[in-house]
Amino acid sequence: MENFGIGSWLQRRRPKSGSKTALISGDREISYQQLADRSVRLANALRDSGVAKFDRVAYLGDNHPSFLETLFACGQLGAIFVPLNARLAPPEVQFQLQDCGAATLIHAGSLDVLAAAGAAGTLVNRRIAVDDSSGEQGTTAAEDFEAVLASGADQYLDEAVDLDDGAMILYTSGTTGHPKGALLTHGNIVWNCMNVIVDFDFASTDVALMISPLFHVASLNMGVLPTLLKGGTVVLEPKFDPRRTLELIENHRATTISGVPTTYQMLCEHRAWDTTDLSSLNKLTCGGSAVPLRVLEAYEQRGLRFSNGYGMTETAPGATTLPAARSREKAGSSGLPHFFTDVRIADFDGAVAAPGSVGEIQIKGPNVIHEYWNRPGATAESYDAGGWFKSGDMGYKDNDGFVFVSDRLKDMIISGGENIYPAEVEQAITELDAVGSVAVIGVPDEKWGEVPRAVILLREGAQLTEAELRAHLEGRLARYKIPKTVMFVDEMPRTASGKIRKADLRKLTAGQA
Repeated sequence: MENFGIGSWLQRRRPKSGSKTALISGDREISYQQLADRSVRLANALRDSGVAKFDRVAYLGDNHPSFLETLFACGQLGAIFVPLNARLAPPEVQFQLQDCGAATLIHAGSLDVLAAAGAAGTLVNRRIAVDDSSGEQGTTAAEDFEAVLASGADQYLDEAVDLDDGAMILYTSGTTGHPKGALLTHGNIVWNCMNVIVDFDFASTDVALMISPLFHVASLNMGVLPTLLKGGTVVLEPKFDPRRTLELIENHRATTISGVPTTYQMLCEHRAWDTTDLSSLNKLTCGGSAVPLRVLEAYEQRGLRFSNGYGMTETAPGATTLPAARSREKAGSSGLPHFFTDVRIADFDGAVAAPGSVGEIQIKGPNVIHEYWNRPGATAESYDAGGWFKSGDMGYKDNDGFVFVSDRLKDMIISGGENIYPAEVEQAITELDAVGSVAVIGVPDEKWGEVPRAVILLREGAQLTEAELRAHLEGRLARYKIPKTVMFVDEMPRTASGKIRKADLRKLTAGQA
């Protein structure tokens, strides 16, 4: 084959696992043979309409087989796949479509209004709607996905694709200004999958339950693609619901799930937790932040342990992972660098920091992106002279080389000349059983410049006073790190992947004492 990228995977997998189930979506099961056939037809249909190598094809929708069919079809053509966050507002969709220059947008039928509004004024001249069984019908402006797919020939297209060719553009969260499109190459994805397979022992017998959106890099590249590369089975779930997730684990004998601490907390706090058969699970991966001790204990009581990790879109996304066997010994750590990835801590002068000293986390490896889409300035600023990617995250390594993430450089609070890393304070607060979730942010202060504020969402039925919180933190943290104000909220603003939006919290609490 001339295609060395992900577009050839299904063709290579076809003779090895043709009749095996590749995807399960609701009551629908799709074999590797069927997934390969459908992706080939879609690739031909897109080519017939003018999609060529390096053209961008965008996808807007929740977890659905058509997401992966479009990804692999693009891979066959050498086109660049652009998954869009289905939770975005129309102007946000419009910006990303304008930025990537996609002419084709494939989207869920239930998101027709959002797709139409987002495509307005962009280069999109073709919309293809997928029947996602929502009961909502798209407009006549969008073609039917199944009809388009059926129009394509069944001949595999062996386009010449190299590992350095662009495979997908994934937009970063854009906490400041517009989001940037991280251009992941086929090589970035392949090497990330190799890291996952080596460090998590993925096998062809794995059944990966995907409860996080595929348009997020962690779900797609840490779960789906390594599983399909090994010939396992992926169970696609469009929305996260704790009760249904527990049912799916038991019914499909899932071996692998991934999520954020909030996801795992909601599962173990559900009333069906104690009665669900979880014996099939052997890989629980978590990212975003450290897992609270009480959640770790709830899973340990069921014989389960987490593999916590650290990464970002720009590292495709894995940078480090904490082996499950050391989750207690190295509690709070994000682990060791992935097998084919290097991680260092650089001080503010760019030198390698000593163990225990906080500095910027920097990453190098074949899974790290080469560039941002159409952002040469941002690309140049993101690497040092030695080619290390500057994450913007602060952290340190212990004497054993385990990485501990302190916080985002931009989230660091400087109070009276002292650096305060919110993640450290948050970790101490989550030790309290009453706390469901917490975010620590900096707020202006006339005397100290800024001081920490804790924003807390209590667990249902729980009670906690500010005095009780302070008593808990006294002696655990330096006094300057203890939040000067505490706010209790009924809801935390979150991203689709479950991460707390601190920028929104700053706006929400602005001006409040």
